[in-house]
Amino acid sequence: MAADNGGSPNSEPEMSDTLKTFGAVLKALRDEAGLTQEQFAPRVQYSVPYIAKIEQGKRFPPRELIERAEEVLGAPAARVLGAAHRSLTRRVGLASWVRHWAGIEEQAVSLLAYECTVVPGLLQSESYIRAIFDRYIPHTPQEQCEQQATARLARQRLFTDLPNTSFCFVIEQALLDRGFGGVDVTRTLLDHLLAQQHRRNVEIQIMPRQQEEHSGAEGSMRLAETMDHQWVGYVEAHDTSVLITDPKAVSAMLQRYGKLRSQALSPQASTSLLEQMRGAL
Repeated sequence: MAADNGGSPNSEPEMSDTLKTFGAVLKALRDEAGLTQEQFAPRVQYSVPYIAKIEQGKRFPPRELIERAEEVLGAPAARVLGAAHRSLTRRVGLASWVRHWAGIEEQAVSLLAYECTVVPGLLQSESYIRAIFDRYIPHTPQEQCEQQATARLARQRLFTDLPNTSFCFVIEQALLDRGFGGVDVTRTLLDHLLAQQHRRNVEIQIMPRQQEEHSGAEGSMRLAETMDHQWVGYVEAHDTSVLITDPKAVSAMLQRYGKLRSQALSPQASTSLLEQMRGAL
């Protein structure tokens, strides 16, 4: 498994200076208001450990924190926090070999993904992400795993930050049948997938377990259409990745992906299947 999807915590994670800065700003504003973490956290509807991790630069702060903090710290403090939030980068903690693809993602007009090993990183729920890191071998320090989880959750902002970008995913049903992480993790994952499916720019298709015509023998892949309408491909496995720019190779990937989409369930049928699976838990 790799840093974008499976998430090797050993792949050169780095602590973001912008995350540390945001945490320091939040702490300074909280101190200025004369509030302890124990007093501040419930007022912004988060747990004390969660606020502590944000102030330490170990968690990506949700946007809702800015609005809630305004009611507690005042409008001027919220403006400062908002400015600090806008400076954050979603690439914090990403392995060096995946950062190039992350940059392509942030400017793409279309993103396609087929996954047969793990649910795509952009679609993973937080509990699924943490289940992956908890089971990664070799085992890694908790702080390192936190950085990787923060990076992955932050990258999911692409769905809202790129409202005109088309995101298409084809996922093997076996990945959902597996029950990875246990019933609670699977239940949360299915809820998360259904929520993403309702976004106007996200399309999820499930490849059924039984499918005689299947064009995914070459394995997982991702494709991106750049702003100048050029296509590039990307594959990764076992802490390595390959960016594919050769037009002939990319064309072959696009043909395979098109065939996979025709073989998978429609988005509507996929939604029905996800709802049935969720109801069975």
